[in-house]
Amino acid sequence: MLTGRSASAAPAGADVDTLPALVGPASVEVTARYLKVGDGYTSTLLVNGYPAEVGAGWLSPLTGWPGRADVVIHIEPLAPQVAASRLRRQRARLESSRRSDAEHGRLDDPSTEAAAADAAELADRVACGASRLFRVGHYVAVHATSLEELTESVAHVRATAASVMLDTVPATWRQMQAWTSTLPLGVDSIGMRRVFDTDSLSAGMPLASADLPAPLPGDPPSASGVLYGVNTATNGIVWHDRWAADNHNSVVLARSGAGKSYMIKLETLRSLYDGVQVHVIDPEDEYRRLAGAVGGTVIDLGAPDVRLNPLDIAADDTRPDARNRRALFAHALVNVLLGAAGQAGGMDPVERAALDRAVNAAYLGAGVTNDPATWRRPAPLLRDVAAALEADGSPPAVTLAARLSPWTTGSFSDLFAGPTTTRPTGHLVVWSTRRLADELRAPGMLLALDTIWRVVDAPPAADPTGGRRRLVIVDEAWTLLRDGEGVRFLNRLAKAARKRRAGLSVITQDAADLLGSELGQAVIANSATQVLMRQAPQAVAAVADSFSLTGGEARMLLSAQRGESLLLSGSNRVASHAVSSYREHALCVTGNTDPEETP
Repeated sequence: MLTGRSASAAPAGADVDTLPALVGPASVEVTARYLKVGDGYTSTLLVNGYPAEVGAGWLSPLTGWPGRADVVIHIEPLAPQVAASRLRRQRARLESSRRSDAEHGRLDDPSTEAAAADAAELADRVACGASRLFRVGHYVAVHATSLEELTESVAHVRATAASVMLDTVPATWRQMQAWTSTLPLGVDSIGMRRVFDTDSLSAGMPLASADLPAPLPGDPPSASGVLYGVNTATNGIVWHDRWAADNHNSVVLARSGAGKSYMIKLETLRSLYDGVQVHVIDPEDEYRRLAGAVGGTVIDLGAPDVRLNPLDIAADDTRPDARNRRALFAHALVNVLLGAAGQAGGMDPVERAALDRAVNAAYLGAGVTNDPATWRRPAPLLRDVAAALEADGSPPAVTLAARLSPWTTGSFSDLFAGPTTTRPTGHLVVWSTRRLADELRAPGMLLALDTIWRVVDAPPAADPTGGRRRLVIVDEAWTLLRDGEGVRFLNRLAKAARKRRAGLSVITQDAADLLGSELGQAVIANSATQVLMRQAPQAVAAVADSFSLTGGEARMLLSAQRGESLLLSGSNRVASHAVSSYREHALCVTGNTDPEETP
């Protein structure tokens, strides 16, 4: 047992003596096959057998092992004269074996023939300076929090190494020397080395992994997350937890037919397994089957009996500025309505002032003041605001009332013609906008997002779920992204969602709408999880520039198959292919898709 002294008990000035106590573990317990280091356990494996040939990235299975394992390489270059001498002796031994077999009439040994040819080729390259020889040792330190977990992890690491023809043995009765050899001290106390040439050694570099990293030492493993698919490079599992990232937002960019809706529906279903409440803005009515299977709620915007009143104030919202918030949203909605009608410029400052007066007048006419006690009364409707504009009598107010007439008394007034009829309740709420006319698509999506935001932003006392995690999915977001007010609303939602245990997922097939504006770039900047699927050749350059993709990643997006994606999370990037069970597949294909079709 080696025990370090407490740093506070160390005498002043004893720099060398106190260094182990300052940076080392509290204690190290040595056994034959493992060490107990502090509160954890570690066991070191030695690589003592290698395949005859190695390819690029041959160490990746070990460096990408999904757990805490330190892969350590000790490299010692051999002097050219020593390398040449060893190669001559090796070639002499192999030639002697060949001649002995020939003299005794034995058949040629294929392994000896291959080794002789390799030795001759290597000797030629060393002689002309094209390659060098190195003495190399590979050690793997496996860490765990319990002895049972350590035993299982060591077996898993050995099986992983065996899958690429690497033989490993535990450092029995030399665990202390082996462990210190894996520390960043530059000391190899084991000395189990093999001779590598430059090509074989460099094929294991860089020490990178195509898999997402495991939790850092000391960090608890994630208790949530969803399966995104199978790693296309290693066939490993791509398991990502958006709730453990810097923020909970994501953005998905893909061309039509790349499989983005299929992948998002899989994420939706698996998020429900994880206890997340999901709200979906569904322009194409693709989530109805999924909602029916899991007992979700579908709200058909555009149906005759479905109405949303943008001026509603929640009766249980007691914040003093709740009425002012609704008045400000009325400004945003009117801007979107006028933009949907092709009326360029929205409102000018004079019309904006007239609208503000009309909204306040409509609230007062309904008996709703800044007193929270009055907020239980029926809220005014959009047509009441138009009537207040006409009663104002000023030319800007009358003009604005006329511009709003299609949504107050005209063809598009059904959605706003009465009090709110539907409340979003349940673990999955799908807001279908397929029945809405094109002129109502953007306003309908904005109304749905506003209603969702009011659920997310509810005061703690008014939240019956007790702070449940919520995911807001905006599918085919290009409908909203083409409107400046819509992008601003998404930007505000992306920035404010994290503090309310909510995440925003923006999905669009038109990358230019998201990348072509500062607000769209801000939405991307506030999304810690980014998923890129197959891109059109015309858009891949802009996508590669915005997401700092390498040339290989950009080419991967051009040739990606349906369901393949590039997941970006912080500094980590991993390519995956969506996988599903038969039941999940049946729920995630769209209504007009062949159920036998694969993503």
